[in-house]
Amino acid sequence: MHDSGDIRTAFEIPEIEKLYGGSFTDGYSVRLLWKNGELFKAIFDSIAGAERFVCLEFYIFRNDETGIELAELLKKKAAEGVRVFILYDHFGSFGTPRKFWAELKQAGINVRASYPFKWTAPLHYARRDHKKLILIDGERAFTGGLNIANEYRGYYFKRHKEAWRDTGILLEGPIAGTLLSEFEKSWLLWGGKPIETEARRQKTKIQDSGYKIQDNHASEDSQLSTLNSGALPVLPIFASSSRGRRRLRKLLYYSINHARKSIFLTTAYFTPSRRMIDMLSEAVKRGAIVRLLLPLKSDVLVADYAGRASFTELLQASVQIYTYKGRILHAKTAVFDGCWSIIGSANLDFQSLRRNDEGNVGILDKKFGQKMMDVFEADIKDSAKIEPDEWAKRNFCEKIKERFFVLFRRRL
Repeated sequence: MHDSGDIRTAFEIPEIEKLYGGSFTDGYSVRLLWKNGELFKAIFDSIAGAERFVCLEFYIFRNDETGIELAELLKKKAAEGVRVFILYDHFGSFGTPRKFWAELKQAGINVRASYPFKWTAPLHYARRDHKKLILIDGERAFTGGLNIANEYRGYYFKRHKEAWRDTGILLEGPIAGTLLSEFEKSWLLWGGKPIETEARRQKTKIQDSGYKIQDNHASEDSQLSTLNSGALPVLPIFASSSRGRRRLRKLLYYSINHARKSIFLTTAYFTPSRRMIDMLSEAVKRGAIVRLLLPLKSDVLVADYAGRASFTELLQASVQIYTYKGRILHAKTAVFDGCWSIIGSANLDFQSLRRNDEGNVGILDKKFGQKMMDVFEADIKDSAKIEPDEWAKRNFCEKIKERFFVLFRRRL
């Protein structure tokens, strides 16, 4: 493990690469984005600085105030000669009018839709491109859990509401070129023309090949720590096929089964399979601390009830479950043994693990893992822990709803 020190761990680069069937790529600068406002500020600032091209792939891209502001910025960049490519999911962005996309195309922006509805294959529409990805000049890459819409930014006209609690990551270095290749695969699949990106050179200002983890508690450009020489190992975990989803599940199961000390999972939608419930329970038996952070209030209530059907068994196995108060929790992160972290778009539900196209990155580093655990602990302070005794006393009607909606777990 990179920067593992004296701590023994089951997570090592060769083992993970062999299991997953993919290679780690260098990341020179890493900025973890999770506080109110900083996610979209980083996105807008990065796009504003683009010189050659911008690629965006999102599940939801609405024509609300946030979407319109981003669209105007993209039109401005296109007018400056920057090539812009947008891939949006047809179902996720169903409410966005054709006029919105037409105006972007008229401005010279390349726009394609993934998984469009076809009368000849209506069941095909059940699949989603759930990835969230922004690539700038082949040098910077953003991924995470958010979409392009007001609720993710916290923009509400004449109302005071906080943004949904989400997590993203901004990466610089060769990893940006690797993620660009992932975008190109999807772009070509949905009818886009080959993207000419000229020389994909890395214009990093870091001269010593060390990498940086940005500290969001200080100023934007401040540096939490400059770690030892060598680049941060980042694994692209992209699933855009049945084979890709099998690899994603295999890696997730491996991570749960090999964690020796701790498993910290944050997810917006939690409808675990029988296998996952058993694995989390076994992790506790072998001495690992297992913590789940879930929404107190979900935007998909039926999925919330379906997930709660597993709580009794998990609590009996001493899995710790917390529900996030206040804002809707939409983040999707995992930290294993404080050194192996996964951030991206995949939830712990049937849809993400079996049907959706998902995009995540894995980072194997103890100091970055500690940063992730610090964020988790901060979220715990704004959460309520579910106690087994209190959970057993919940309303009978709630229990009925849980047992009913869990029957549809594979459809949520």
